[in-house]
Amino acid sequence: MRLRHLLTTTSVLIMTGVVSLSLHGGEADAVTGKNVFARRCSGCHSPDINKGGPRLRGILKRKAASVDGFPYSEALKKSGIVWDEKQLDRWIEKPEAVVKDNDMEFGLANAEERAAIIAYLKTLSQ
Repeated sequence: MRLRHLLTTTSVLIMTGVVSLSLHGGEADAVTGKNVFARRCSGCHSPDINKGGPRLRGILKRKAASVDGFPYSEALKKSGIVWDEKQLDRWIEKPEAVVKDNDMEFGLANAEERAAIIAYLKTLSQ
């Protein structure tokens, strides 16, 4: 009886979103991030091909505006940014606050979704 109650309670909590994955770099975070990336980012970005935005495989520790063949804004080319988790978080939240006159118009206010996306991007940089 206790086990059934525990399983029922756990199922309810998961279905209602009360129980969530930790968003600090574990494998499950990357899985969540891949799903969020597909929903929020894949219209413009891909791991391996340039689209409306540059390809993102290997983005961590890479200098901003350095993917060959992608037409970056002059502002981003001159920014001197090297992408790390903190810079990516700020960028994904509000690109214009990081580099004025860049070409990325999308911003994501949800910190958990940003953390999940970054966890996924980390897997693309290993």
